[in-house]
Amino acid sequence: MSNRILIIAHAPLAQALRDCALHVYAECSADVVAIDVQADAQPEDTLIQAIDAAGASLDTGLLVLTDIFGATPANVAQKLVAGSNAKLIAGVNLPMLYRAVCYRHEPLDALVARALTGGTQGVMQVAITAPQNQNRRIHDQNHNDNQQ
Repeated sequence: MSNRILIIAHAPLAQALRDCALHVYAECSADVVAIDVQADAQPEDTLIQAIDAAGASLDTGLLVLTDIFGATPANVAQKLVAGSNAKLIAGVNLPMLYRAVCYRHEPLDALVARALTGGTQGVMQVAITAPQNQNRRIHDQNHNDNQQ
């Protein structure tokens, strides 16, 4: 049985992340649900929506991903998972979601570890280098070369 993944985030992030996941993993459409929290949404209404979206997954296996710890989506998510078999991770990013989708069949605690690893490994500084077929211009002594 698959764990369900519920994304609760500021609009339009939750649905955008779900769309990205479905673009790569179309078969996960039933397992990944998104709730976009609008700026004027009442937390109580969002909680009701989240309870409906989670359904029986609250007891059978639910991973809730939210964007910013301490913000309304995360606060609603905390209320949702309290006293249930669900787990909550704040700071969702696309590598985290992809990892969670790939390993959604694993036990919930293992899934949390996989998602956290994917999220942290997906954040890195990327070195900027000249393309292999272009030499860096050396005539600018101040090294203020700008892309044109």
